[in-house]
Amino acid sequence: MDSRVKGFVQSYNSGNGYGFLVPYGARDTIYVERADIESDPQTLSEEQQVSFTIDFADGRFVARHVQP
Repeated sequence: MDSRVKGFVQSYNSGNGYGFLVPYGARDTIYVERADIESDPQTLSEEQQVSFTIDFADGRFVARHVQP
């Protein structure tokens, strides 16, 4: 998928640098890693609104180019 989608942060573990996002209108979670967060600092907060692209890698959907 190439287009940006909007959603929110379900959970994010800043110590381990990963978490899960939920696109609006969906129930499935999308995995996100610190390296894909395009803000400084590279961290997210639960319930924070974000936009991102979705990619399929390593057998699952992952968020890329995450912008708070």
